[in-house]
Amino acid sequence: MSDPLNILFITADQWRGECLSFLGHPSVKTPHLDQLAREGALFRRHYANAVPCGPSRASLHTGMYLQNHRSGTNGTPLDARHTNWAKEVARAGYDPVLFGYTDTSQDPREMNADSPWLHTYEGPLPGIRPVCMFGTWPTPWVEYLKANGYETPEDIRFAYGHRADGPDYEDGAPHPKPLIYPQADDDTAFLVNRLIDYIGAANAPFVAHLSLLRPHPPFVAPEPWNAMYDPADVPGFSRKTTPDEEGKQHPWLADQLGKRLYRATANEKRLRRLKAVYYGLMSRVDAEIGRLIAYLKASGRWDNTLIIFTSDHGEQMGDHWLIGKCGYFDASYQIPLIIRDPRQRADKGRGRIVESFTENIDIMPTMLTALGLETPVQCDGKSLIPFLEGNAAPASWRTEAHWEYDFRDPADDESERALGLTLHQCTMNVIRDEKWKYVHFTKLPPLLFDLENDPGEFTNRANDPECLPVVLEYAQKMLSWRMNHDEQTLTHISLTDDGPVARASARY
Repeated sequence: MSDPLNILFITADQWRGECLSFLGHPSVKTPHLDQLAREGALFRRHYANAVPCGPSRASLHTGMYLQNHRSGTNGTPLDARHTNWAKEVARAGYDPVLFGYTDTSQDPREMNADSPWLHTYEGPLPGIRPVCMFGTWPTPWVEYLKANGYETPEDIRFAYGHRADGPDYEDGAPHPKPLIYPQADDDTAFLVNRLIDYIGAANAPFVAHLSLLRPHPPFVAPEPWNAMYDPADVPGFSRKTTPDEEGKQHPWLADQLGKRLYRATANEKRLRRLKAVYYGLMSRVDAEIGRLIAYLKASGRWDNTLIIFTSDHGEQMGDHWLIGKCGYFDASYQIPLIIRDPRQRADKGRGRIVESFTENIDIMPTMLTALGLETPVQCDGKSLIPFLEGNAAPASWRTEAHWEYDFRDPADDESERALGLTLHQCTMNVIRDEKWKYVHFTKLPPLLFDLENDPGEFTNRANDPECLPVVLEYAQKMLSWRMNHDEQTLTHISLTDDGPVARASARY
């Protein structure tokens, strides 16, 4: 009889999907993730369901589209009535634990009026037990740094980007300035060390979520990772000549490019420095994952631990003159997914690159299925176990990816006034397959991109007379998709003379 299964669920924040050397990226080197892909399965067309962090992670942890969980911004509460993977595995007797953060905005109806979680969107996922939790405020890490004699900023939020004085690359330095702390004591190593300590002391099967900040900003890496990639040699940027030219594509894009927080710098050397360090942080995370894998092997847990590696969303990194994550472009939503299932039944799927469209809502059903647990009716996603076992995609598997972006800001109505929208009209939905991408706004013109001939997403074909049938077809697809995934927790139950009768819909 095989040993009980452990689950190690790893997220690295803000990681673009193509940034793996296993996929032939021209710069990024990720040898340990490459090896994990060779021993598991890599999902090439994997997408987040929302941005930024809070909404995306709400989908990741509940298996629900944003249209159903409705936690649409960083700070929008996640309704307590929704279950999640942590609650489900806890009911089955596991102790789901957290190292890092989940960015879950708590339901105020479930909190005492003086709860500190009502003053931040960075609460813990209900049902999970934080062992070492931090986000914007990295208190455990900073306390560790102080105890080991390191200088720390008075405002500990700046510890992530704490660098020595002096010029940076764009000011004449040969390399981007490094983090002041050595790699052995950076935030990534700190969290991995705490997780290793936990696994070493575990006497029962574990279900652990390791949520790493990197390569999320600030784009500052410890030595030698700060200098691993030469800014002069990183790939260029996919964009028009100027932000004004870029903004002509759509009113939303023009408005977004008018915001300093989202418009990429015009300083080419600085932007290249950011990209080079972004890649360095990826390789830094890869090295720590390699160390974690080596520990699993040395401790005898490798052969009974299912490992999931993904991200919450991508990063524009200067493409279309945008920085951060937002809008409808693939760069903000296509992310990596690698799953290594240790069981013999997954041997046929090892080294496989899956071309089917998969989404972050599929992660929760996959974990629960691997543990032999039922997937709750609320979940919009489906288990990826058939792919891990080397099987073809189920006949009813999706043929496109879907995501949503809620760009409302309850604290600022500037975009509403500029675009002529109400608070609830600040939304867009996207459907994207191999050929076309259709973007539907609540009260703004739509977009249509021919991805085969315009992979950079520069030419809007929505008003092209030749493409009007395509616009109609994809608008209908989107409507059908939303109708098919309307919230359905109790819709399979009917109260009859004989009592409640339930018949769940087929998963595939």
